[in-house]
Amino acid sequence: MTYSGEVTPGGAPAVRELDRLTVSKLSVGPMDNNAYLLTCRSTGEQLLIDAANEAPRLLELIGDRGLTAVVTTHQHMDHWVALEEVAAKTGARALVHADDAAGLPIEAETLTDGDIVRLGDCALEVIHLRGHTPGSVALLYRDPAGVPHLFTGDSLFPGGVGNTDKDPERFAALIDDVERKLFDRLPDETWFYPGHGKDSTLGAERPALPQWRARGW
Repeated sequence: MTYSGEVTPGGAPAVRELDRLTVSKLSVGPMDNNAYLLTCRSTGEQLLIDAANEAPRLLELIGDRGLTAVVTTHQHMDHWVALEEVAAKTGARALVHADDAAGLPIEAETLTDGDIVRLGDCALEVIHLRGHTPGSVALLYRDPAGVPHLFTGDSLFPGGVGNTDKDPERFAALIDDVERKLFDRLPDETWFYPGHGKDSTLGAERPALPQWRARGW
């Protein structure tokens, strides 16, 4: 089946097979959070992006291959409700940007901008995006056989950047980081996977950047 990126609460995961990486997207919890299980196809190692909610469903998705790490994209509670249980039952390392570490329910190893998170034969680049929270991150996977893939948490969605509570300084930081670190660096074909809702590409969103900046959210 063609990957659409569409998932529903309580529904089956959407699975995308890349050359070296499998991406499984699942909608969990009352806020329709997206959790992403990444599996290295050559080694079977697995990493979860946002243990957001519904630990039993996440553990079922993980299966008997185990879990190497959980990366939390930012400190908001709806993105880590299941983190403690998933980490305890799998032994996975918890990873988060240093500026958001205090907001998690368990101790975590800290990340910084430019770090590389290894997953078997695959590598994810940590991109720090200030504004939605102080330590929000995106994770970039550069597929050697295709387009880049970007996991953006709540910093970038189809239609705009993440919520900054109408704070002009936070909005300026976020729109600047998103434009400079994502849109200026990556091609239009880059597929991005947000923390809630549908996926998109940078090319589909790029024409609206001036509008986002002008409206202030």
